Amino acid sequence: MKFGFIIDQRKCIGCHACTTACKAEHQVPVGVNRTWVKQVEKGEFPNTRRLFSVMRCNHCTDAPCVDICPTQALFVRDDGIVDFNNDRCIGCKSCMQACPYDALYIDPESNTAAKCNYCAHRVDVGLEPACVNVCPEHAIISGDMDNPDTEISQLLSRQQVKVRKPEKGTSPNVYYIDADDLTLVPEATEKSDAYYWNSQSLGVGHFAKEAEKMANANLDLVSEVMKLENPNPPKSSAPVKSVEVLMNKGKRTYDSPDKGILWGWEVSAYVWTKAISAGAFILPFIMWVTGIAEFDSPFVWIGMAISTAFLGITGLLLIKDLDRPDRFLYVLLRPQWSSWLVRGGYAISVFGALVAAIGLSSFFKLSFEWLMWPACIFSVIVATYTAFLFAQAKGRDFWQSPTLAIHMLVHSIMAGAAVFVTLTLFIESSTEVLQLLKSVILGTIAINLITISSELMTTHPTNDSKNTVSLILKGRYKNLFWLGMIMLGNALPFLLVLISGSSLILTSIASLFILIGLYITEHIWVEAPQRISLS
Repeated sequence: MKFGFIIDQRKCIGCHACTTACKAEHQVPVGVNRTWVKQVEKGEFPNTRRLFSVMRCNHCTDAPCVDICPTQALFVRDDGIVDFNNDRCIGCKSCMQACPYDALYIDPESNTAAKCNYCAHRVDVGLEPACVNVCPEHAIISGDMDNPDTEISQLLSRQQVKVRKPEKGTSPNVYYIDADDLTLVPEATEKSDAYYWNSQSLGVGHFAKEAEKMANANLDLVSEVMKLENPNPPKSSAPVKSVEVLMNKGKRTYDSPDKGILWGWEVSAYVWTKAISAGAFILPFIMWVTGIAEFDSPFVWIGMAISTAFLGITGLLLIKDLDRPDRFLYVLLRPQWSSWLVRGGYAISVFGALVAAIGLSSFFKLSFEWLMWPACIFSVIVATYTAFLFAQAKGRDFWQSPTLAIHMLVHSIMAGAAVFVTLTLFIESSTEVLQLLKSVILGTIAINLITISSELMTTHPTNDSKNTVSLILKGRYKNLFWLGMIMLGNALPFLLVLISGSSLILTSIASLFILIGLYITEHIWVEAPQRISLS
């Protein structure tokens, strides 16, 4: 048994009865939607056509929202319906990043995730979903696709159908008959910040924080794409064609509200503090293994103290980012083990315990040197696990980079070296220590620039990735990228370390620039992909 939907766009008249019925059935607040109707106007007057497309959860066979959810709040039922339990939701918004179809939202009343659940409570008593019952044109067909006697199964066998974003590999179970790509492909039309008769354009609750900025960013993105395609437009007094004409002759005239930046500065900051925490261990480990520093030296126990402190800040930032921070322990107590948020939470906990034990044993001159080896393994996991979490966020194509784990590990080592260079101002250091730190800084900056170049310059398979790269290199983030990240965070520190000689002041200034550049990098890498519309 596998339930699914067919949306017959030959019949849909855009009456929004399905949206209204869904809101009434589930008491969905104003400003968010489980089901909504996207409206696109195609062509140029007088040769125009109005297109409607019902949008909702696709109840994917391989649902990425289920895999990334850390607390089993989302799950797939035996009948194929992707349902949710908001009593377990912690409001981490991972599911929203994982969904390629923009189907989930944070309920502004409960601060937990919600979406279309196929009216599972109705299905369980033999009824059809509310949207199916209310549709006046029978444009929404539901049922068991595995049963050859059902209408949905027969339609699938004899009609040409499309699904949204088949390249994502999620095997969506919402099919469209006679669907125009202008309604199914997000980048085919621009997303506006003010649709006609749309009182929801700015969203409510969590969405209201960034919705207006997000809408303006989407308009900026359209403008940037147009400039890239036509960098030298002819100078003429003739009116410029509208954006909708340039983009496949389609204009999006109604859609759901933008959801803004889901993972904001808290996530950027936690990636940064986590890098410092892991790096503050890795550098003393390298010194200890190479024999440059003894286990009970100040570098070791101060490094452990810094690592523990920044790990604690990381935990606080993670909790702050949750829309239900009162449930943060659910990650550890009600884990869903395929989620890298859970794996990362346990890695942070184990790493914190090991680092604290090593720091205390070094300070009190106890013989627990063997703990350095397992702690090193967990430091690498802590430094890199976010790359795998981002990879589970299938809705954001740019985060699917295979080099992201290397990117984050290099950042941790850079951060650790920067922290210890600063410490040399206050702790007497040998020439070997200083030379090691300088070599690490120079080497990691070089590797970092190579990694960044590979992430940005290699061929990207999707338009979402390409548009993200355009935002970074030539659009909204270009000044932050070129001046803050490349010049201030990499090129200038490299030059200062090269010419520093025995000057601790120059190397310390370089270290400060590195830490600032790393934060700018995390900010860009976290935020830029979220500027791309998913629906």
